[in-house]
Amino acid sequence: MNQRIENLKEYILDKKHHQYRRTPESLGIAALNETFHREQVAPGDRAERMFAAMLANETPVILPGETILLTRTITRVPDLFTEEEWKEIRSKHYIHESGYLSNLSANYRDMVAEGFDARKAKIDTRLQDVKLTKEERHQLEIMRNYIELSQTFLMRYAQHADEQGLAEPAAVLRTIAHKGATTFREALQLLRAVHYLLWISGTYHNTLGRFDQYMYPYMKSDIEKGTLTKEEAYDLLLEFFLACNRDSDLYPGMQQGDNGQSMVLGGRSPQGEYLFNDLSEMCLRASYDLALIDPKINLRVDSKTPLEIFELGSQLTKRGLGFPQYNNDDVVIPGLIRLGYSREDAHDYVVAACWEFIIPGYGMEIPNIDAVSFADIVRESVRTLSQFPSYDEYYRSIEAEIHRRFEAMAEKHKDLYIVPAPFMSLIMNDTIENARDITLGGKYNNFGIHGTGIATAVDSLTAIKKHYFEERKLDAKQLEEAIENNFEGAGEVYELLRHHTPKMGQDDDYADKIAVALMASFDKALAGTKNERGGIYRAGTGTAMYYIGHSAGLGATPDGRKAGEVIPANYSPSMYNKQIGPVSVIKSFTKPDLTCDINGGPLTIEFDESVFRNEESVQKLAMLVKSFITLGGHQLQLNTINLEKLLDAKKHPERYRNLIVRVWGWSGYFVELDEVYQNHVIQRLKYAV
Repeated sequence: MNQRIENLKEYILDKKHHQYRRTPESLGIAALNETFHREQVAPGDRAERMFAAMLANETPVILPGETILLTRTITRVPDLFTEEEWKEIRSKHYIHESGYLSNLSANYRDMVAEGFDARKAKIDTRLQDVKLTKEERHQLEIMRNYIELSQTFLMRYAQHADEQGLAEPAAVLRTIAHKGATTFREALQLLRAVHYLLWISGTYHNTLGRFDQYMYPYMKSDIEKGTLTKEEAYDLLLEFFLACNRDSDLYPGMQQGDNGQSMVLGGRSPQGEYLFNDLSEMCLRASYDLALIDPKINLRVDSKTPLEIFELGSQLTKRGLGFPQYNNDDVVIPGLIRLGYSREDAHDYVVAACWEFIIPGYGMEIPNIDAVSFADIVRESVRTLSQFPSYDEYYRSIEAEIHRRFEAMAEKHKDLYIVPAPFMSLIMNDTIENARDITLGGKYNNFGIHGTGIATAVDSLTAIKKHYFEERKLDAKQLEEAIENNFEGAGEVYELLRHHTPKMGQDDDYADKIAVALMASFDKALAGTKNERGGIYRAGTGTAMYYIGHSAGLGATPDGRKAGEVIPANYSPSMYNKQIGPVSVIKSFTKPDLTCDINGGPLTIEFDESVFRNEESVQKLAMLVKSFITLGGHQLQLNTINLEKLLDAKKHPERYRNLIVRVWGWSGYFVELDEVYQNHVIQRLKYAV
């Protein structure tokens, strides 16, 4: 990194740009929803008026040494509805999370290439259709107004840049306010503008998609023409990455850092070409050099991916950023095709905020709409254990309960309402053609269901099968009383279940066959169910934030886990299990057919940073990751952390402002997390391999 980038990074890490921030209250726009309510303004018009108010009140700010511009100064986007209005909406509709659009990946490729004027012209052409309904015409007019508001804002920023003597950034802003990009600098600035405006419009968890694929042609062209050197391109990339970090604390999520700024690199084309390019490699190097939480890197790989790419990824793991996350095209693409995605779209998949697989430009999906607690299902089943003469009959009751709980969820999800999102609609496919807000549906309208406590459930089922049905070491009443009393007075039962039972993650076929069955049952329980938008439900092995809530009220379980002990995040072994090593974990967790549980959810493995004593350790890790892919794993994330540092950071947070950890599907600064998440990360490391 050159000195300019170093200085800009320190400026952002020191939060000096926070001096420019103002609250909506101080600007008089916090209570616009009261005005909207009083005037009975329609939702789409509310969105437009709030967008206009936000941009009108944003103050152009240029940080020292900055050339890729746009920094947020308003601390949040005010709500479009009053509390009373939300109460009324919730009485009639299902509301997912905040009710605003999230977890989509826009068609950045076309937007960066075409620019705002081309979109406006497309709308104008569509408005000439006399067959449009009044509502459709109004929708197009709102989208057109969004473009003009954005252009006015960008031109105002350009004027400010000129006033600061920054002629080149000003010229770039004037260009991208109207036209598509023709250079790498313009492409980065236009993407920054689109990303910035998405957040200002109220959508959240906005991903960056296949960044290396749609941005590489601009960099390649500049370098071939001689208008840009590789070093200059790298500096621009570093600055763009820094731009993703300066406002990340203003992006809503469960915790600071959970902002959805994921980026996907590499992947296999429908023609079989592996698409890792010079920009892909440059992105990995930029993440390594900056060592910041954003953007969160995902690598698409497969069994034919060269080992050196896994080595590049392993260097990042060694850095302790909690990424890259690996996604296996050999599993993901067939899994998506199996669920009805076209071959072309399946090959173009990206990940949402955490790990869920979505289609850029086409997917109006909610990949984290709910979660099944497998650990709780098995725990509750102990009360009826004596009713079943065989394990097979007992297991059929588990399958039935999974289906019953899912059906209750699906019933709850009816009458979904999402606040209109005109700006996102501008940059999704078919929305202008259909004169329709993207929140009302796209080409794909599927919902994803997470599964928490998978390993806890597998280990519990293993214990029940082995010690109750087969070896008869326990009777049903004895087991029920032991877990209801949290194993108090049942030390021998506790010891048997916890320490003398096969566990998932130990490469023991006895337990792993049960895992294979459970994952197949999850897929089977969801199969054939349509949501109200005509989409399907997808089973997944992720947990999102549910692993905290689902473990909080969970009593002791038949695997020997006591009440109060956490369940693992994502698709991971139970943390207190004696783990033989990462190879055994990988072998266990790749035995299920994961094309059937393709909503996403990585196997997560923690390493103490002491394992990286030399360069050879990086190569060994790369081979381990490649083995995971070859064995049929679908998703993998590896975390490198130091227990002593984490414990000290809790006592002295001021010393560890840049200590990064992987939380569940995202990386954040450890000292900025709520204590419950800090403690879970610490617990995971205590049982690291």
